[in-house]
Amino acid sequence: MTASPALTTTTAWTNVATDTDFQAALANTLLPYMNTCRWFAGKARPQTGCSIKTIHTLPLSGDDVAYLLIVEATYSDGIPENYLLPLSFLLVDALALTDIPEKGRIVEATIGNQTSWLIDGIYDERFRAVLFKGIYQNKILPQTNGQLNFRRGKGLEDGDGELTSRVLPVDSSNSAMTFGEKYFLKLYRKLFQETNPEVEMVAFLTDESDFSHIPAFGGSVVWQQNGASDVTLGMVQRMVPNDKDSWMQTGDYLNDFLYAVPNRMFAIREDVFDKVELLGKRTGEMHAALYKPDANADFAPEEFTDNYRAFMVRRLEDLLERRYALLIDNYTKLDAQAQRLAWVFMEAREIIDNFIEEFKTRPIDSRRIRIHGDYHLGQVLATPDDFVLIDFEGEPESSISDRKIKHSPLKDVAGMIRSYHYAVSAKLFTADETQDIDPEHLQRVSDRWFYLMRDTYLNAYLDAIGTPHPLFKNNNEINFLLLLYLLEKAVYELGYEISYRPSWVKIPLKGIIDVVREIEKIRLSEGDAKPHVPMLQTALLKPEKTAS
Repeated sequence: MTASPALTTTTAWTNVATDTDFQAALANTLLPYMNTCRWFAGKARPQTGCSIKTIHTLPLSGDDVAYLLIVEATYSDGIPENYLLPLSFLLVDALALTDIPEKGRIVEATIGNQTSWLIDGIYDERFRAVLFKGIYQNKILPQTNGQLNFRRGKGLEDGDGELTSRVLPVDSSNSAMTFGEKYFLKLYRKLFQETNPEVEMVAFLTDESDFSHIPAFGGSVVWQQNGASDVTLGMVQRMVPNDKDSWMQTGDYLNDFLYAVPNRMFAIREDVFDKVELLGKRTGEMHAALYKPDANADFAPEEFTDNYRAFMVRRLEDLLERRYALLIDNYTKLDAQAQRLAWVFMEAREIIDNFIEEFKTRPIDSRRIRIHGDYHLGQVLATPDDFVLIDFEGEPESSISDRKIKHSPLKDVAGMIRSYHYAVSAKLFTADETQDIDPEHLQRVSDRWFYLMRDTYLNAYLDAIGTPHPLFKNNNEINFLLLLYLLEKAVYELGYEISYRPSWVKIPLKGIIDVVREIEKIRLSEGDAKPHVPMLQTALLKPEKTAS
């Protein structure tokens, strides 16, 4: 005997947007389903339920409809979260149902006089076509609560309004669809009451500059309401043929370097420098494109205001306090080399505090702009002879408002420099080929490779920006600000490694020690040595000699 569908209503599918009883019953089935989805970020939080806050209607072919549900998930602590769930009622036979992956099937239902499956709308080709065509045609669809605004960008070419589509079989925090294997539509699942920074950044670079090393902006879908901020639901970009991301490419280059290390040879191919230099150039070109003195308020350059300094100081001090506590609690879990680095870091607290104090009042004439915000080798696609920069959403753990804060572009530069440090450290310290090599020697080899890549990248970046440039007053300010953002990034990384990869803790700790060394050089060169601030205790880095 076949079980009855879990969800039943006499209301026709095209009218369920007004059936509150059906919506309440549907909401009861959604939370268990959402907990199976990779894009649902609330799995680890204590959940209390979910409800359907808004339903948008999208007309499909054949007088059918699909819905865009705005689902609110609530928790016993913390603020609720809103998620986007496309909903389609697909009348299919048992054989055709196999075309819908298990993760796309929400619940079996009888709606009106028809029994079938409610599915995630992205697996309905008609839904995908409506989304894409709406963007192509710059449509505006009025809704009960506001309107859906489909905006077309320069990257969507004439004649491409109707293309075959498919869902990319990847599990991530968003959903991805391709159209004609030429365009990529990202549907944002977790929603924020603001325009997504990625849409703003990609649209600005595509429409307001000649910078071509990003997937061009094809358009967006935005929910607009009176008296409320716009909510970004999705974005279209051009697809980019690529071999791999730059993290993987750098790893390939490091393999050649790695194989020489046990033989005490230091070998770097010339084309490695060429690639690093090119990436520095592309980074500089991106920031030059983002510097527009006559841009609107969202993108116009700004000074280092007291409010910004206070924001950065709060962030740094908060990060440092939590990292000191984590290190103390987990000190005995660290290997000997990491323990020595941790000890020097904690002994350097006064030096770091003094550096942060100086940032509060130091005259700074450089400028701040919108930046990538989460810039590292994994955010760069390697084409056969160039690079394409991707994923402009900003730091995942930050709020949308914080992701839109303007920074010195050196924050992006610091992120990429730290990524090169991670690439070589992770490769050398975890490879089977180096397990019998003294860790101190391995650290020196790693440092030599990293310093060469860092300097190559930074020099190419500054050459691309050009000097003088209003973004940077002079080399002194460049050095000071770069150290500030390198410190912030390495301290941020430290928390993750302590919690999840204790064997990698030495990587950010070494980065912090390098920064503190450079801070000392600035103090001495500027005649700012303070008697009450001790020097860096580098003698503590030497391993203890064992008794013979």
